[in-house]
Amino acid sequence: MTTSDRRRALILRNPKARRGQESLDGPFRELANSGIDVTTETFEALPEIARDIVRLRSIADLIIICGGDGSISSGALAVMESGLPLGIMPMGTANDLARTLGIPMDLTQAAQVIAAGRTRRVDMGTVNGHAFFNVASIGLSSDLAQGLDPTLKKRFGRLGYTLAASKVLTKASRFHATITQNGHSTDVDTFQIAIGNGRHYGGGNVVRDDAEIDDGHLDLYSLELTNLWKLALMLRSFRSGTHGAWKEVRTARSAEFDIETRRPMPVNTDGEIVTATPAHFKVHPRAVAIFAPEMGSDATQLRVPLFHR
Repeated sequence: MTTSDRRRALILRNPKARRGQESLDGPFRELANSGIDVTTETFEALPEIARDIVRLRSIADLIIICGGDGSISSGALAVMESGLPLGIMPMGTANDLARTLGIPMDLTQAAQVIAAGRTRRVDMGTVNGHAFFNVASIGLSSDLAQGLDPTLKKRFGRLGYTLAASKVLTKASRFHATITQNGHSTDVDTFQIAIGNGRHYGGGNVVRDDAEIDDGHLDLYSLELTNLWKLALMLRSFRSGTHGAWKEVRTARSAEFDIETRRPMPVNTDGEIVTATPAHFKVHPRAVAIFAPEMGSDATQLRVPLFHR
């Protein structure tokens, strides 16, 4: 293989990710043997590195982010603007984007996916200009993100989420919100509003049973329970994406949503608090090319009512 045949990868690694200290020797060998030369940078504030679009284009043919879903989303806008394909080394706790795309959790196998060179163009969601691939939420998940001790998260992984969630549930209360879609507004009293772009979120929950990350729209649900402890009966349906069958769960599908609340409330995107209400959500169809295994044919868009219960 000649020098001109080799590709250049900029590796952005988050050492604070749950698996951020794992060795990358094996994956790097895999990439090198496949004709990919790597330059590695570690980060604690990925956006500051990723905003340098000119530099990305001049030193790399592809970008690889080693971290969790929050790390990947924080660099998404820059990746989109650069036009470079994105590789993922899933080193976080939930790794829901990797799960959605079928990227292996084994890092050497993930490198093999990148080396194979097959990409899939996926949608990206934004809320107030901040990117997300999986889900953005207001209410319970934001409370969880704010209350989750990073040390607990890194040490116990999903169990850490479970422990933090039990504390959040004991203090949770409903809030009033106005959901606007296509000029039509609906007032709700809810524990949580979640807007999904991909398929998986929260460590394997499903946004909606027919949701895909390249279907060109966002999927919303509003958790309008009167007794939050009924949520325990609904957990299986959230894992399968059939929660919309419960009368307490309002669902909607659109390319854009606006959410207003009586007071500013934090918005959680892929595990990170990035903005607050009022919030404008928008989908950017097929915005980023991500190295992924072959997943079959593209999803088709589905027409659904404005709201259904």
